Amino acid sequence: MTFNHKLILNEFKDYFFITLGLVLYTISFTVFLMPYQIVAGGVTGLSAIIYYATGFHLENTYIIINIALLVVALKILGFKFMMKTIYAIFALYFLLMFAQAIMPTQENGLPIKLLGEGQDFMSMIIGCVITGIGLATVFLNNGSTGGTDIIAASINKYHNVSLGTVLIVVDFLIIGSCMFFPQFGNYIERAHKVMFGFCVMALENFVLDYVMNARRQSVQFMIFTQKWQEIANAIGTQMNHGVTILDGHGWYTGKKMKVLCILAKKSESVNMFRLIKLIDPNAFVSQSSVIGVYGEGFDEMKVSIKNQKKKLEDNKKVPAEVNKEEAE
Repeated sequence: MTFNHKLILNEFKDYFFITLGLVLYTISFTVFLMPYQIVAGGVTGLSAIIYYATGFHLENTYIIINIALLVVALKILGFKFMMKTIYAIFALYFLLMFAQAIMPTQENGLPIKLLGEGQDFMSMIIGCVITGIGLATVFLNNGSTGGTDIIAASINKYHNVSLGTVLIVVDFLIIGSCMFFPQFGNYIERAHKVMFGFCVMALENFVLDYVMNARRQSVQFMIFTQKWQEIANAIGTQMNHGVTILDGHGWYTGKKMKVLCILAKKSESVNMFRLIKLIDPNAFVSQSSVIGVYGEGFDEMKVSIKNQKKKLEDNKKVPAEVNKEEAE
């Protein structure tokens, strides 16, 4: 398979799983959150709040806000970066419209309450779990649902503010806006909606982080074996993994031996153990979880170094100027 074919296959896989994630998100939002007028963060949540308060269709508000944000973001972030976001925005627009069209409705025009009356909290839990899984599926396949993600990415490009901080602040403001809509009832009822909204935000983000971290979780293997060269060759050729060889010295036996150190994804653990056992059933293996692995083949180090780089360059100039003065 050529490089171009691999690239096309990877792109197709990304778009397939982005679509799957959006379908899960649509089902959750339409079936579990909307019927009970549960508010959430993001542009979808803001669109829902406007819909609950005014009756203006959710998907229309969603697409209007996102198009406005896209116009600004395309100039800042570029078209290549935004391609999958543009796809996700329009795909979610049509999915929300389709889901509302096929769902039976109540007298107030909202989808029916699948779990029945008084099941707001249970519906919120189920809805948040599914939306969290849906969003994680989108993000893990290099996608984005647009909206507040665009705002966060645009701010992060020019200011050293993390994406998570921006998203939390924006979601906090969106959910808190319920207090200014008298259509939601008195202040107690509005505060009730806001509290539910904060619960949605916390639970959804928890599920999102859990799914993403579980997928990305890495492990470290320390392999003590007499057949270290055979195992290293097999791991390098069959699993395409780098292997670090350390010099070991047994305290009790006094013998010198080689120790293999390998960093791998947790999902590769079974294949790793199978390969080791096949070559040396008596190998001593230690497996431990690691908080993060960054570099080629793993995650990218997403930190800003602009200010630190400038300071480093300035510090390099100072000794040169001092030496020049001493020479004079």
